[in-house]
Formats: sequence, structure tokens, C-alpha cells
Amino acid sequence: MLQISELAMPKYHKVTTTCNGRRIEWEDYEEAKNFFLREMITTEGEERDRNECVYIQLIHGLNECSDE
Repeated sequence: MLQISELAMPKYHKVTTTCNGRRIEWEDYEEAKNFFLREMITTEGEERDRNECVYIQLIHGLNECSDE
């Protein structure tokens, strides 16, 4: 079930992610979420942890997400 914050969040909005020193500005929030989910699933070790950190922040609806 969706939480209130997810229902109130616009379907498409910009988000900026910084992971492993690489900064990307996304036009589509869902695209960023899907990208980091795939990266999290296909990587291991420290790289997986970095992707997971960004993904968790995306789930919580932050506009600036970082692996730090």
C-alpha cells in the first residue's frame, strides 16, 4: 500500500543523484529509481552499498540523493 508521501509526490519530477563521485541530473524520478534498483541488484560489495544508499533516499522522495 502506498504511503501518503508517495501519493502526494508528483509522478515526474527532477532529482539529482551523486554516486561514486558521479553526479547525474534526472528528468524522470522513476527512471532514477529503476536505475539504482538495477544497479543495486547487479553489483556487489561497496558498490552495491553505495547504490543501495542512493536508492533508499530515492524511495523516501529526496530531491538530492548521495552515497555519502
